[in-house]
Amino acid sequence: MSLRSRLLSLLDSSMFASAYALTAIGTLFCSHLLTRLIGDAGFGAMVAGLCALGVAMLIVRRREIRIVQVIPTTLLVFLGWLLVTVFWAREPLESLAGWVAIAAPTVIALVVAHTRDTLQIVRSTGDVLRVLLVTSLVVEILSGMLIDMPIRFLGIAGNLAEGGPIQGVFGTRTRLGLVTMIALISFLVEWRTRSVTPRVAGFSLVLAGMMAVFTASPIVFLMALIAATATGILAAIRRLPAARRRAAQWSLAAVLGIGALSAYVFRQAIIDRLNAEPDFLARSRLRNAALNMVEFRPVQGWGWYGEWPSGTVPFSVIRAITGRDHASALNALLDILLQAGWVGLVLFGAFALVALSRAWLTATERRSTVYTWPALILIVLLFDSVIESAVLHDFGWFLLVVCATKASLVRGWRSEAHLDRPPAPALH
Repeated sequence: MSLRSRLLSLLDSSMFASAYALTAIGTLFCSHLLTRLIGDAGFGAMVAGLCALGVAMLIVRRREIRIVQVIPTTLLVFLGWLLVTVFWAREPLESLAGWVAIAAPTVIALVVAHTRDTLQIVRSTGDVLRVLLVTSLVVEILSGMLIDMPIRFLGIAGNLAEGGPIQGVFGTRTRLGLVTMIALISFLVEWRTRSVTPRVAGFSLVLAGMMAVFTASPIVFLMALIAATATGILAAIRRLPAARRRAAQWSLAAVLGIGALSAYVFRQAIIDRLNAEPDFLARSRLRNAALNMVEFRPVQGWGWYGEWPSGTVPFSVIRAITGRDHASALNALLDILLQAGWVGLVLFGAFALVALSRAWLTATERRSTVYTWPALILIVLLFDSVIESAVLHDFGWFLLVVCATKASLVRGWRSEAHLDRPPAPALH
C-alpha cells in the first residue's frame, strides 16, 4: 500500500476521528491554559492545524456528507455578516483576524459534528472535562493549601482553603462555573446511557458539583437552577403521550414568551436590584458605556473583532469611561450588538432560536437520553451569553455550533428524512 493510500485510510478511519475529537475538544477547553503556557501564536498554530486536518477529513469522507448539510443556513448567514463588517471596521486587519478566530472553531465543530455521533461527542467531552476538572482541583490544592500563594500566570488566586472562589485552569470562576455545568450535563448523559461505569459516573458528578460549589458564584448557582429546571421540564414532556406533547410545547412557549416580555418591561428594576452588588454595578457601567457607543452605529456595528483589541475605537473609549481593561462586554448579546449591530444581533438570535427549537423538539420526541444533551447544552450556553461572552469564543462557540449542527441534521429541512423523502406523485 502506498503512502498516499495509507494517509487516506488513516483520515477515513473511526480511530482517527475519535482522536481528532478528543484533541479538538481538549485544545478548545484548554484555551486559557495553553495561551498562558505557549502564547497566542502557539495556540493559534494548534487551532490552525486542527482546521487543516479537519478539512482533509471532510474531503476524504466527501461521499458520506452532503454539501447542503455541512453547515446550518442561519449560521452561514451570521458568519457571512460578521465577515462583511470587516469592510467598515476602524482596523480591517484586526477585524479580519477576529473573524478568523470565530471561523476556526466553527470549522472544527463542523468536522466533529459530521464525523462523530452525539453519544461519541458526549463521551469525548466527558473524558476531557474529567481530566481538566481533576487538574483544576490539583492546582487549586497546590496553590491554596500546599504553597499557600497565588499562581498568577494562570489566574489562580489560591482561595480554596477559604472556601473559594476558585478558578481552576480556566481563568475566572464564572468560566469554571460554565465548564462545570457542561460537565454535569455530560456526566449525567453518560450515566443514563451507561457509557461509563457507575463508579466513574458517581466520581465525575461529585467532582463537578464540588467544583461548582467552590466557585462561590451566584451566577453559577442560578445557571445550575435553570439547567435543573430545564431538565425537569424536558423529562416531564418526554413522559407525556405523543398526542399531548404539542399542547405542552405551545404552553411552555407561551410561558417563556410572557417571562421574556416581563423581564424586558421590568428590566430597569431588575438591573437596579442587581446593582446592589459591586460586581453587578461594574457590569452596569460597562453596559451603559457600550450602549452609548452602539448609538453611533446601531445598524451595522463597529466591525467584528471578537475579543476587544487594545487601542481601537470604540473599545478604547469604553475602557476609558469604565476605568477597567475589559476584554469583552461581559454579555455576548451586547458584544454582537456593539460589533455587528442590530443586523448581527437579529441573525444570531435567529440562529440560536432555530437551533434551540430543533434540539428541544428532538429531545422531547426521541427516546434515547443522548438527544437531551444538545438541548440542555444550548440552554446553558445561551443563558451564559447574557452574563458572559464565552459563548463567542473557543469551547463555547464550538459547542454551540456542534449542537446546532446536530439538531439541523435531525430536524432541519436538509435532514436525511427530508432529503430522502420520495417526490409527490404527478397530477394528471
